[in-house]
Amino acid sequence: MKILIIYAHPEPQSMNGALLSIAMETLTAVGHEVKISDLYAMQFNPVSDRSNFTTVNDPLFFKQQQEEAYASQTEGFANFIEQEQQKVEWCDLMIWQFPLWWFSVPAILKGWVDRVFAMGRFYKNGHIYENGIFQGKKALLSLTTGGPEANYISERYGDLDVILHSLQRGILEFTGFSVLRPHVIYGTEKQSAAELTLRIEEWKNRLLNVFEEDPIAVGNYQD
Repeated sequence: MKILIIYAHPEPQSMNGALLSIAMETLTAVGHEVKISDLYAMQFNPVSDRSNFTTVNDPLFFKQQQEEAYASQTEGFANFIEQEQQKVEWCDLMIWQFPLWWFSVPAILKGWVDRVFAMGRFYKNGHIYENGIFQGKKALLSLTTGGPEANYISERYGDLDVILHSLQRGILEFTGFSVLRPHVIYGTEKQSAAELTLRIEEWKNRLLNVFEEDPIAVGNYQD
């Protein structure tokens, strides 16, 4: 199978870096193809503007969705955007590896979505959710948190499922992906080296059978 990992952490020696390394090692060892977008190493610019495109539909007023739809029709995406779009189109499973910052993804990852998930290319009228362009593909959020698990099942920080809802429902399911249960390692700075080694082994074991997993029911916004 074909796996794309979107990696968003500035420190290679971090827990996120270790999870990325074991994912590459484990998945390739059993014969899967793996591609990685290491956003910090790529110095990916998260700012979305006219540099997304080589074409111009309206030179007087910039409306991103309008320019995206036009670029989708005319092969008008900038090369670095086109390359990322092709990776997403290529994969069977997309994994986002990131730390939870301010109850969301790092800005560099959100900017990647803003620039790459283009109207007309990744979604369009009649092609969202159950009719989404990426029907048949799976997506998995793998993340770390600074706080312990108890903080994310109480009123202190809020339910983690709610925190991740806009990512899993509003981005992934919106474009047709089936979403797998998120993989979360809580309180990484408070765990011992031995405990973190166990967390890495758990991630490895999950990846060995990831294509056997059933998607979760993320739920609509009113749920």
